Amino acid sequence: MAMQSGGRDRGTGTGRAAPASTGPRSLVPAQFGRVAVVMGGSSAEREVSLDSGRNVLAALLARGIDAHAIDGIPALLDALRAGHFARVFNILHGQHGGGEDGVLQGALESLNVPYTGSGVLGSALSMDKIRSKRVWQSLGLPTPKFVALPRGATGSAPGQAVHAAARQVGFPLIVKPASEGSSVGVTRVFAERDLDAAVTLAAKYPGDLLMETLIEGDELTVAILGREVLPSIHIVPQAAFYDYNAKYVAEDTQYICPGLQGAAADDLARLSLAAFDALGCTGWGRVDVMRDQAGRNWLLEVNTAPGMTSHSLVPKAAAAAGIDYPELCWRILETSFDRDPGPGTGDRQSSSGGGAP
Repeated sequence: MAMQSGGRDRGTGTGRAAPASTGPRSLVPAQFGRVAVVMGGSSAEREVSLDSGRNVLAALLARGIDAHAIDGIPALLDALRAGHFARVFNILHGQHGGGEDGVLQGALESLNVPYTGSGVLGSALSMDKIRSKRVWQSLGLPTPKFVALPRGATGSAPGQAVHAAARQVGFPLIVKPASEGSSVGVTRVFAERDLDAAVTLAAKYPGDLLMETLIEGDELTVAILGREVLPSIHIVPQAAFYDYNAKYVAEDTQYICPGLQGAAADDLARLSLAAFDALGCTGWGRVDVMRDQAGRNWLLEVNTAPGMTSHSLVPKAAAAAGIDYPELCWRILETSFDRDPGPGTGDRQSSSGGGAP
């Protein structure tokens, strides 16, 4: 079946290859306590996070949860220290104030506040695409050939080291910031004459750069909820590349779900969960994969706080598995109880006590 951008399929999720799921807990809204939905922040993905956050907040409120929007990490930490919230639904995206790089997770651990998504290690490793790939390589998990480009190697303009790296990787290739998401700063390079411009664009963003082999084939993504692998999605942009515009603006991107069926779906599910576990990820997330023309799967990255906009992929995969958007948000929030010092007790702040800042 094919789903157009923004649409949902409430089908059976054919092709879903999942390990046994613990399933949703039997909870009532009051057991969550007051919930902070932290969004926005100060990363390059701020606008996407705000869009995701508004959707998540509306869904939680519709399910009767005492949820409140908080913009960014400083405001969240002030509210938590004041005792206003029992737990956190983290829908920040990106690094450096984006809440997806382990910094926020460490602060929440120090405050003993339960939260959604991966912990410090899983968040930090997944945000760094270079180290993610090194972990996968060490375990024999397939990922495209790559070269890391430390920021000092690129200087104010691309130099000999960059061109030597490109010859090592081979054309066509991808140049991207190592620690950004949403296809920010990413360029596909088919000839050496286009390399300098690609590196200059990627170098506008903080951190190191990554150069990797461009896998020509099908782009697939696999959502994970708890220990359940949701149906894969085959992404078919009308343009040549699934870039920022195709992800968040264009209405003609096609999403085919399930992206694979039968044994191929089972293999992809196993690989995706292995990649997720290898980086120490927990709760929920999304694994991005390229499938080459020979049918081999290549791991690209793991997103530990994926988008939840009308164009986003996790809600589409959940819908194909029969999980509507409000139920998806509820189940993601349920994963915060895995970090709760008193599961189901609403131990920090009941839904009826105190006021949101």
